[in-house]
Amino acid sequence: MFSPTRLITGAIALVSILALAPAPMGPPWISIEYPPSPYDATTRDALLLVHAFHHGTPMNFPIEGTAEGSVEGKRRSVPLRFTRTSREGVFALRKQWPAEGSWVLAIAVTQETDSKAGALVQLGAQGEVVRVTVPTTQQNGHAIPRAITSGEIEAALRTSTSTAKR
Repeated sequence: MFSPTRLITGAIALVSILALAPAPMGPPWISIEYPPSPYDATTRDALLLVHAFHHGTPMNFPIEGTAEGSVEGKRRSVPLRFTRTSREGVFALRKQWPAEGSWVLAIAVTQETDSKAGALVQLGAQGEVVRVTVPTTQQNGHAIPRAITSGEIEAALRTSTSTAKR
C-alpha cells in the first residue's frame, strides 16, 4: 500500500546518505610555507610548514618525505618526520639531517586513492629554503600534481651541490 509518509521518509534517508558520501575524487595539492610563524607553539622552531589540500580545502592527508643529501661526496638519505600543527592540513618540519653537505627535501602528500602531490625543496648553504618546485602534468587544461621522480631529486641535488661549491 502506498504511503506518503513512507515515501517522504525514504526520500529523506536517501538525501542523508548522499550528503554523507565522499567528495568527488581528485588529486591532492601541496604547498610549502617558509618561514613559519614563531608565534604559534606548534610551528615554533620549524624549518617550514607543509600544507595539504583537496580542491582548496585543508586536509590531514598523510605526509611523507626524505632529506636527500651529499655529504663529503657520499650520498645520504634521511627519512623525515612531520608533526601536526594547530591548523587543519598543516604539518611542521623540523631539521633532522646533518648541517654538513648539500641537501634537498622530497616531500609528498598522499590521498586515500594513492594519488600523490610532491614538492621538491632545495636548501641553501646555510640550510635556508632557496627554491620550491611542485611538479605537475597538464590534463584537460589543468595542472595536475604528481610525485617527484628520482631524476628530479638527483638534478636538484647536483644544482645544490654545485651552488654550495661557489
